[in-house]
Amino acid sequence: MPQNLLDFDLDGLTAWFTELGEKPFRARQVFHWMHQAGVADFAQMTDIAKSLREKLQQHAVVAPSAINFAHTSTDGTRKWLFDVGVANGIETVFIPEEDRGTLCVSSQVGCALECTFCSTGRQGFNRNLTAAEIIGQLWVANHSLRGEVNRTNGDSSDRPVTNVVMMGMGEPLANFENVVTALGIMLDDHAYGLSRRRVTVSTSGLVPAMDRLAERCPVALAVSLHAPTDALRDQIVPINKKYPLVELMAACRRYLVHAPRDFITFEYVMLAGVNDQPEHARQLAELVRDVPCKFNLIPFNPFPDSGYDKPHAEPMRVFRQILQDAGYVVTTRKTRGDDIDAACGQLAGKVADKSGRVIKRMHKEAA
Repeated sequence: MPQNLLDFDLDGLTAWFTELGEKPFRARQVFHWMHQAGVADFAQMTDIAKSLREKLQQHAVVAPSAINFAHTSTDGTRKWLFDVGVANGIETVFIPEEDRGTLCVSSQVGCALECTFCSTGRQGFNRNLTAAEIIGQLWVANHSLRGEVNRTNGDSSDRPVTNVVMMGMGEPLANFENVVTALGIMLDDHAYGLSRRRVTVSTSGLVPAMDRLAERCPVALAVSLHAPTDALRDQIVPINKKYPLVELMAACRRYLVHAPRDFITFEYVMLAGVNDQPEHARQLAELVRDVPCKFNLIPFNPFPDSGYDKPHAEPMRVFRQILQDAGYVVTTRKTRGDDIDAACGQLAGKVADKSGRVIKRMHKEAA
């Protein structure tokens, strides 16, 4: 089977070229063609010797996942569903803004962490994505959007994606090696050349993997917090039972030693009547008092049978004001793409569940 070259960072591609008997600079040339130029056809890589192009055509491909469909929201948000085989699909979202274009990238087919407010988690879990399937989402987005007129500012760009957030389907740090390989490609000046400040990994709190990320590839970090106490977070984010808040806060402090930004972003999905009360805000301010941070409050985006409701405006205003009065920077995430189910927490894709979680939940709900 031909080797998919999207699976390699530059070091890996160089090693593969060496096995072919080719010089290292040839790997850099192909790497540039693949990622900077967005070329998948070796015949179009015109500064490469014809003999090497023919060899690559025999032994390799540049193959992002096929697109099942693409939707565009009324607000300009784009969503792609990628076919990743055997009734599985992953979703990727592009959010255009005046000063940036942010791509929300998936890392797994489904998710095994079962956060109760998340549509992805309700689909169960099938497998980790390969590095090619992860970086291929960025490859396709740039290729699809390149040269188009930006709806918000009238400009066109050869690199419409300026920021990447690993906040799509899955827990990125549960697919550590493949995610780190993909991150390395995003940061490589021979590929996409994104700065570490413009690439964000979001985690529900896999503490050992947070420490490994700090050592291997420290990018901006966002932590899906969603509750200020262990008792409540155990219910909403079950991984908290393994890595409780005291351990998570310590890991955040350790990460900041290496991080490209001097703060952690805490994501907090607001669930009406569950975690949005004034006492929750006061507990939250106390919890993070020793962690330089900012908060991103996310109104819950309803999906069928979620069991949760979207918060009302006044409780959100009070919650935000309490945090601001305590000295924290607080933003409220604007809901984007909800008309195409592309908003935060709504990504579901298609998951052939191998974990058995869906069946167990159905039996539990039926009991």
